[in-house]
Amino acid sequence: MSTIADSLQALNSQIQGNKDSGVAPPVPESLRETGISDAVVEQLILKFLYNRGEMLGRELGTELGLDFSLIDEVLESLKRSHTVGVRKSLGMGNSSGIFFLTDAGRATTREHLENNQYVGPVPVPLSQYAEMVQLQRLKDNWLNPETLKQAFSHLVIEKDILAKIGPAVNSNKSFLIYGQPGNGKTALAEALFNVDTAPIYMPYAIECQGNIIQVYDPIYHQKLEDKAPSVLTMSNDSSYDHRWFRCKRPFIVTGGELTMEMLDLSYNSVSKVYDAPFQVKANNGIYLVDDFGRQKATPAEILNRWIVPMERHIDYLSFQTGGKMTVPFEAFLIFSTNLRPDNLGDEAFLRRIQYKMFLRSPNPNEYMMIFERYAHSKQLEFTSDLVRQFVEKHYVQGGKRYRRCHPRDIISHAIDIINFESLPKKLTEDLLDHAFTSAFVENIDPND
Repeated sequence: MSTIADSLQALNSQIQGNKDSGVAPPVPESLRETGISDAVVEQLILKFLYNRGEMLGRELGTELGLDFSLIDEVLESLKRSHTVGVRKSLGMGNSSGIFFLTDAGRATTREHLENNQYVGPVPVPLSQYAEMVQLQRLKDNWLNPETLKQAFSHLVIEKDILAKIGPAVNSNKSFLIYGQPGNGKTALAEALFNVDTAPIYMPYAIECQGNIIQVYDPIYHQKLEDKAPSVLTMSNDSSYDHRWFRCKRPFIVTGGELTMEMLDLSYNSVSKVYDAPFQVKANNGIYLVDDFGRQKATPAEILNRWIVPMERHIDYLSFQTGGKMTVPFEAFLIFSTNLRPDNLGDEAFLRRIQYKMFLRSPNPNEYMMIFERYAHSKQLEFTSDLVRQFVEKHYVQGGKRYRRCHPRDIISHAIDIINFESLPKKLTEDLLDHAFTSAFVENIDPND
């Protein structure tokens, strides 16, 4: 019998050199191939019935992420032990039977719930998860200038900026973006989410040393739904293992709220289930640490936490009991800050971040392009002469520093004024002056 590693490697060999194809976790043909013990599957069946009351056999298979044929014998065993009963059947065997818990079954399930309250798809063993993460790494030279340009087409970005971003993204090495606030550092990082790559597969949960670690997070993972199978069919007829979900490569952002505790396993004392840290949820995707240097932990503490993961592509996480697990670290790590790099740490500290890029303020032409593009997107009437006059008055003569976020802020204020005063959707000099003064804080003479 082939191992899951053999199956994954065979699938991977079919997609080498084709970035538009993905590798999928193979459908297990037996409970042994799931890598999870029969006892865990049995406990999950009981927990589902405890929560739902009654369920079709086929529906149980779907909820567990397994073909029904893999749990048929488990259900037979539960029936023989009088732990579950069958209320009625549609005549297609256990798959169409409506199962419920007996009194003995409910007592047994309550004991299982004392151990943990996880109810969901059968977890994936850590070893299978690690294999899939490695197979889903982007191949060497996967990115080219045209693909990157397309991802940033909605932004006004000069070629020199893209030329600096491209090598860092293509090599999947750590990246520091620094510059003045309002110049689009976060927007620049978020645009990488638009790079066209194949979907990936992530497990709903991982099992390690008898512990269950939840990975799926609806906040960060955009599931790509498949057609739901009929509850009357025996097999999912699926091209992949449904203990995994198909999704876009994740993009996770944390800011000043980030603490060192968030970078390790989080234990829920009620459910007795662990939640994976951000870097695990971001595997095969992007993890942006925004406002770097403004966390409660120092920049050195955060970066020191990732020295080994960045170099060896593995991370070590701790269980509450003192045990540890080794997980892949394959997230593209981006740091974004408004602070001067030399205020973050010394030369040795900064050397640990492979790529650095200063995101400068826009020049007048870039500013006007941003302004006009945003005004067009809001369907506002205006002339290029009006925009030039506005820039001359408030930025050239007024001494205001250019920032990439200013056009959006000023135009948003102008729209608010238009809506309040029921004005035509047209930009005028007076309207822009009013919007400008309401968007920015004036320099106040301390004697006034």
